[in-house]
Amino acid sequence: MTSTLVERPIVGGGEAQPRRRRRPSRAPYLFILPFGLLFIACFILPIGYGVIESLHRRTRSGLLGGDVERNFVALDNYARAVGDADFMASIGRVLLFGVVQVPFMILMALILALILDSASARWPGFFRGVYFLPYGIPGVIASILWAFLYIPGLSPLVDAAALVGLDANFLGKDTVLWSLANIVIWHLAGYNVLVVTAQLKAIPAEVFEAARIDGAGAVRIAVSIKVPLVAPAIVLTALFAIIGTLQLFSEPLMLRAATGNITSTYTPNMSAYHQAFLINDYNYAAAQAVLLAVVTFVLSFGLLRMILGKGAK
Repeated sequence: MTSTLVERPIVGGGEAQPRRRRRPSRAPYLFILPFGLLFIACFILPIGYGVIESLHRRTRSGLLGGDVERNFVALDNYARAVGDADFMASIGRVLLFGVVQVPFMILMALILALILDSASARWPGFFRGVYFLPYGIPGVIASILWAFLYIPGLSPLVDAAALVGLDANFLGKDTVLWSLANIVIWHLAGYNVLVVTAQLKAIPAEVFEAARIDGAGAVRIAVSIKVPLVAPAIVLTALFAIIGTLQLFSEPLMLRAATGNITSTYTPNMSAYHQAFLINDYNYAAAQAVLLAVVTFVLSFGLLRMILGKGAK
């Protein structure tokens, strides 16, 4: 850090006294620099490269397709993706998945967090650990574990349903999407519980004491005080849940081995993966990925705009 001395005259005579002027420190920028470089290298550049690739098309010719010609096709790949019935159906499928799964998971996490934060809760630390435990299991492993609980002949759940006369088909055409939702909720609900609980712990105890003095009961305190004050945590978990829903990949990919009702284009990410690594059409896969990113951004920004707009009113 360097400094300069500036002469400051004294009113009424006398000698001028120096005043030290401080220059802005460069230290914060030096600390931010490593993150900025990694962010550019691992986030900005890949996105830019994907956008560039989505505007081109590779044509193979010659013996065994050894000659590759790369041509600029502008928005042809995007038009192809929009006209692809399977890809558009995959987007509609995950949107339906999110409309049902996200509110249910957030509501369940909120209720569990309120129960754990109540004065009558016993062993809250133990139950927080139990709820969070599934989040520590990788999504691939969780999908394999639940696949065994879904497959007829292996699943004790199917056998128990048969004992009471129910024909449980967790991997059917109309039920497999909700079986995936069950896996996601089981895997992520505990994490959302901890996020909401952390927000609840940040509320001053004086607020609850004042409410009790005014005669408010536990339910009234939870509905009128706790829920409004944890709204930022709820918004955060909902935002992450929406992004995760549109990125649904590992769960259906693992469950695909157990049922024929999950195709290679069942979700947008699976469709892009199929186009890139099984068909080797990287340009078309890049266009699908960019469209998925745009949909994710629009939904996430729309949620924030809607909530912030209501807050302003």
